[in-house]
Amino acid sequence: MTSEVLNTQLSDVGTADLVLRDPALERIADIVLSGGRLDLADGLVLYRTRDVPGVMRLADLVRRKKVGSKAYFVHSLRLSQTNVCYVGCTFCGFQRKLGEEGVWDYDLEQVWEYVDRFWHPDLTEIHISSGHHPKRGWDYYLDLVSGLTERYPGAQVKAWTAAEIHHFTKITRPRLDYREVLKQLKAAGLVALPGGGAEIFADRVRKRIARAKVSAEGWLEVHRTAHELGLPTNATMLYGHVETLEERLDHMLRLRQQQDETGGFLSFIPLAFQPDNNQLAAELGTRHTTGVDDLRNLAVARLMLDNFPHIKGYWIMITPELTQVALSAGISDIDGTIKDEKIAHASGAVTEKGMTEEELVKLVRTAGRLPVRRDALYNELKVYA
Repeated sequence: MTSEVLNTQLSDVGTADLVLRDPALERIADIVLSGGRLDLADGLVLYRTRDVPGVMRLADLVRRKKVGSKAYFVHSLRLSQTNVCYVGCTFCGFQRKLGEEGVWDYDLEQVWEYVDRFWHPDLTEIHISSGHHPKRGWDYYLDLVSGLTERYPGAQVKAWTAAEIHHFTKITRPRLDYREVLKQLKAAGLVALPGGGAEIFADRVRKRIARAKVSAEGWLEVHRTAHELGLPTNATMLYGHVETLEERLDHMLRLRQQQDETGGFLSFIPLAFQPDNNQLAAELGTRHTTGVDDLRNLAVARLMLDNFPHIKGYWIMITPELTQVALSAGISDIDGTIKDEKIAHASGAVTEKGMTEEELVKLVRTAGRLPVRRDALYNELKVYA
C-alpha cells in the first residue's frame, strides 16, 4: 500500500496517518480499509507480527469508525448466588461441591438481602453467573429473575450463561428445550444473556478444560435461540492457557458467522486466564498473560469480528491500567462498576472487586475518550461531555 493511498483512505474517516512497520500488515490494512473481511490466515499474521503497535492502530481505526470517541460502561452488580457446581472445569477456582469448605448457596431471601447491600438508584444491570447447582429446582431460577425485576425497578437482569441454560434443560420436569427455558426466563423479566461458558470452542481444548460443560455447538445454539426470541447476548473467549492461535481464531470466526446469521451479539469479551487456585494452573505452572498478549488479542478481536458492535476490555482480568491502554487498541467498552466480583478473583485476579463511577469516568477521560454510561442493551443513559 502506498502512503498516498493509505493517507487518503484514512482522511476519509477523519483519522491520523496509520503507521505500519511490518509490510505484511499493509495487505491486511488494505482489506480492512476497503471494507473487506479477514480470514484465518490474516488473523495469524496479526498474531505473529512484531508490529503490535501497528495492529493496535489499525484496530483503533475500526473502533473509531464504529463509535467515534465514545467509550461505554455500566453500573453493574455481579451476583453469584452460589458457588456450588458439579461441572469441574479445570480452569476454575470458584467452584465448590456441596459440603466443602467455602461453599455459599443463597436462598431467595438471602439474595434480596445481598442485593440490598449494593442497591442504589443508578444500579442498571444485575449480572448473574454462578455454579451449576445439582439440587436447585427450576422454579428457583424463575422466581429469582422475577423477584429481582420486581424488587429493583430500573435494574435490568442480564443472567445465565449458555452453560447454565444447558444445565436448566436437565433440571426441568418435564424436560424443556433451550427455546422454552429462554421463553420462560424472558417472561420472568430477563433482558439479555452474558457471554460466559464459551471458553474455547475447539474440541481438543474443551475436552481438557471443560469436558462436562455444554459443547461448543450447544453454546452457539443457545445464543442462536436467544437471538431468535429477541434476547440479545454477549460472547466471551478464555485465552492464555492451552489453546493455539489457530484455535483462538477459529473461535472468533464461528462467532462472526453466527453474528452474520442472527445479529444478536452486543459485545465480545476476551477473558485472560487467571492462573491460581485451579487444576489447570497447577498443570501449567503459574503464569499470567502478558500485557502485550492482552492488547494484541483485543486488537485482533476488533479486526476479525467486524460485525460485532463492541469489543470489551474486562478490567477485572487485565487491570484498569491496561484497559485504559486498550482504549487505543480497539475496545469501546470497559465493562462497569461491577461490585463484588467473585469468579475471577477466586482464580487469582489481583484487581479490586469493583470501581466507582468517578473512577471509570476518569479512566476513560484521561485516555482521551468520551465516557458514556449505558444500560445492559447499550442504550446511552449519560454522556459525560
